[in-house]
Amino acid sequence: MALAAKSIFKPFQEDLDTFRDYFKESMTSNLRIVDEVAKYLVRHKGKQLRPMLVIVSARTIAEPTRSSYLAAVVVELLHTATLVHDDVVDEAELRRGFPTINKIWKNKISILMGDYLLAKSLIIATEIGNIELMNVIANVAKSMSKGELLQIQKARKLNITEEDYFQLIRDKTASLISACCEIGAMTSDADDYQQQILRDFGMNLGIAFQIKDDLLDYQSKVGILGKPVGHDLKDKKITLPLLYAFQNSDKRERKQILHMLKNGVKRKQIDEIVNFINDRNGLKLAEEKAIYFKNMALKALKKLPDTDARHALTDLAEFVVSRIK
Repeated sequence: MALAAKSIFKPFQEDLDTFRDYFKESMTSNLRIVDEVAKYLVRHKGKQLRPMLVIVSARTIAEPTRSSYLAAVVVELLHTATLVHDDVVDEAELRRGFPTINKIWKNKISILMGDYLLAKSLIIATEIGNIELMNVIANVAKSMSKGELLQIQKARKLNITEEDYFQLIRDKTASLISACCEIGAMTSDADDYQQQILRDFGMNLGIAFQIKDDLLDYQSKVGILGKPVGHDLKDKKITLPLLYAFQNSDKRERKQILHMLKNGVKRKQIDEIVNFINDRNGLKLAEEKAIYFKNMALKALKKLPDTDARHALTDLAEFVVSRIK
């Protein structure tokens, strides 16, 4: 994903460099432990997809402003904070193929560092001075927390429905991607209609993105994803491929799979569950649903002027559902 995103956003390299200058500045402090952890996070930065969505969305309307770059920093800090907290909740030892913050510095520092990044993102949001933008960011932070709590609740009871699943991924993933596109528009003086278009594009893109992520959990290798295959099953997370497989199976089969999940999935059982999902068309149906939301995203995007920025967002949407990692 990193290489493809880099290629898609290549025409905006200058924008990315400007963002990185702002971001590095935001990660500095007068406390050694904060700087130490922050340097590790910057060194192992991810795709930086979300800040680029802010900037390129702004470019679909006009030139990015200082507020565009600050907003990009806000969403990257918020996203990073949630990843740090998620790794503590999930007891994860790897993130993007590297040891997590909690693996190196343990849970206490991880939680406090996540809190610090979240606070920093809110402080920078106030610097932008746009109440509407701050409201979007605050609501996203709430949605993401709500989504995480819903996921934990459903993993405990193993009673997630398709409706629950879509609510969960809207809250946990798509809400932030949607906000990135919307606040990008806000910082380039887009009108309400243009903001709505980019908000809708981002929501549908985010849903397609997460469905594809959930598919890759069954399809990829450790070296590609940087985490074990079947990780979601071990965490008792029932995602769309398994939900669709359940819809095409009988009660006895569903009960058997749920029993495995409840008692902790063993290595050999992962292969059995993946075969079950394949046999019941779970992967195929989930792939079709990801493509459906990708098409919805593109439908919204076509309402904007024909620009290089719009073409980049189109290419990104196409890539999101075709990627192999």
